[in-house]
Amino acid sequence: MFAFRDRAGGADLAFTDRHGGASVGPWESLNLGTSNGDDAASVERNLDDLAAAFGADRDSMVRMSQFHGNDVHVVASDHDGSVPRADALVTDVPGVSLLVRVADCAPVVLVAPDDGVVGVVHAGREGVANGVVVRTVEAMRDLGAGPVHAWIGPRACGACYEVPAEMRARVSAIVPATHATTPSGTPSLDLAAGLAAQLSAVGVAITDLAEHRAACTIEGVDDYFSYRRQGQQSGRLGALVRLRP
Repeated sequence: MFAFRDRAGGADLAFTDRHGGASVGPWESLNLGTSNGDDAASVERNLDDLAAAFGADRDSMVRMSQFHGNDVHVVASDHDGSVPRADALVTDVPGVSLLVRVADCAPVVLVAPDDGVVGVVHAGREGVANGVVVRTVEAMRDLGAGPVHAWIGPRACGACYEVPAEMRARVSAIVPATHATTPSGTPSLDLAAGLAAQLSAVGVAITDLAEHRAACTIEGVDDYFSYRRQGQQSGRLGALVRLRP
């Protein structure tokens, strides 16, 4: 169920793999996505089981309607249970779990361990180009965050994320660290490298899941979902963070 778990100050965080869920078929088994054709009851069971394994209250788990933008939603103590349209969530409310879902884009968890502020980010190529992770750090600092630590989770790696040359040129003109090339010499983008450069530039310490295990969603057939590899029916991985009550 968990590809990686950690604690930082009063926060718990985790990245999921595709194991330990109820879904079948191309979504086997821990699919957290609700718009890819999977059985809705199976996804709900997966979310219930994930919350329980994470030690969280399912009713206090907040997820997003993600759209490859750079909007950051602040989850306050009076959150009404709705699903905000955003690509990042931040909170300083203990007990609230923030969830981001991906299938090749990079999930990022952010924690200010000394200040009780956390966040999650959905960072695809457009999000990286539009600085979504920097905007999220700024939103955390608006809530009183001091030093922030980031964890970058499973994503399409620079060797596999092949794109048209004009797309690479456009994104890497904005974030030069994303410029990459596949082993066959075709243009690609390295989202994690771009995120690391952006985070470092605003003084954020970084842990990359690739330092601990294989973290490419396209290569990780047994462990990860991948939209590029599986198409529209690919499942969704998750990343979570919460401040312990």
